[in-house]
Amino acid sequence: MIMQQIRIKKEEAGQRLDKYLKKYLSAATGGFIYKMLRKKNITLNSSRSDGSDILNTDDVISFFFSEETYEKMRGKAPDRSKEKWEGAEPQIIYEDADIIIVDKPSGLMSQGDQSGKPSVNDWLKIYCGNEADDSSAFRPSVCNRLDTNTTGLLLCARTYRGSRFLSDIIKDHKLKKYYVALAEGRMEGSAVLEGIWHKDTKNNTVRITPLPKGGKMNDDKEHYVKTAYRVLEQREGYTLLEVELFTGRSHQIRAHLSSIGHPLAGDIKYGAHPYKGVATQRLKAYKLVFPILKGDFEHLSGKEFIAKWDM
Repeated sequence: MIMQQIRIKKEEAGQRLDKYLKKYLSAATGGFIYKMLRKKNITLNSSRSDGSDILNTDDVISFFFSEETYEKMRGKAPDRSKEKWEGAEPQIIYEDADIIIVDKPSGLMSQGDQSGKPSVNDWLKIYCGNEADDSSAFRPSVCNRLDTNTTGLLLCARTYRGSRFLSDIIKDHKLKKYYVALAEGRMEGSAVLEGIWHKDTKNNTVRITPLPKGGKMNDDKEHYVKTAYRVLEQREGYTLLEVELFTGRSHQIRAHLSSIGHPLAGDIKYGAHPYKGVATQRLKAYKLVFPILKGDFEHLSGKEFIAKWDM
C-alpha cells in the first residue's frame, strides 16, 4: 500500500470531490470510488468525505492504493504532444490560459461520434498536447457545437475554470451569438421568430411548430426556441441575413427559416435546392459578444470576436 497525493489547483476548484474523482480516476466505476471514500482509502485533507465536498484551491486528496491499482484506475490519457493533425485545420481567433476560440471549417465535426471522423475536439487535444498534465482530471474540450457543414466560431476550454465559465454564460444565454446566412427567396426587414422545437432522432432532422396557447410543452422532447433575423442584402432569388440565436438547439436556424418558407441556400435536408451545385447550407457563426464580466474573466468583458466570411 502506498500513498499518492494531489493538490487542487486554482483552475480545478469549485467542483464536487466525487465529480473530480470520476474524471481523475477515469477507469474507475462510481461504485469503486464511493467504496474507497467510505473506507478512507481516498481522503480529503486527511479526513473522510462522502464525495459531496466542494473543492478549494490547495485542498489535498490522498489515495491509499497499491501502485498497480492506482495506475490502473487512472487510465491515463495518451501523450498527444507528438501527434500531427491531418486535414482542414481550425483557425485560432483568440486564446488565453483558459479558453480558445476557433473558426471551424466546413466538413469538420465539432465533437467526435461513433463514426470516428475527425473533430475539433480531436484537433484541440493535439494542439494543447500535454497541457492537461498528469495531476489534472480535466482535458481540453469544445464547449458548444456547430453542424458539420456549418462554419464559424467555436468556444473551447483549456482548463476546468475555462470550461465552467463558458458553460455558465452559454447556459444562462449571456453570450450573444450571430450568424450570416443566405436564404432562398426574397425577405424584407427584420423579425423575431418563436416556436416549439421537435427532434426526429431517427432521421436527424428538426421540426419547428407555432407556440401553443399558454406556451405549454407536451413533453420533454419539445423545447421553446427563439431566433431573430435582419436583412443585409437582396440577391437574385436569395436574401443575405444576419441571424441572432437566443436559444441554442440543434439545426435551429435551419429549421426555423425553413418553417417560414425560406430554407438556407443549399440546405436540401430542409427543402432547399443545391446552391451553385453544392448541397451544403450557407451558414456561418461569424460573431460572438461576451457579456459584462468581473473577476477572473474581466479581460473578456464586452469583447466581440468576428470571423471573416464570404457568402
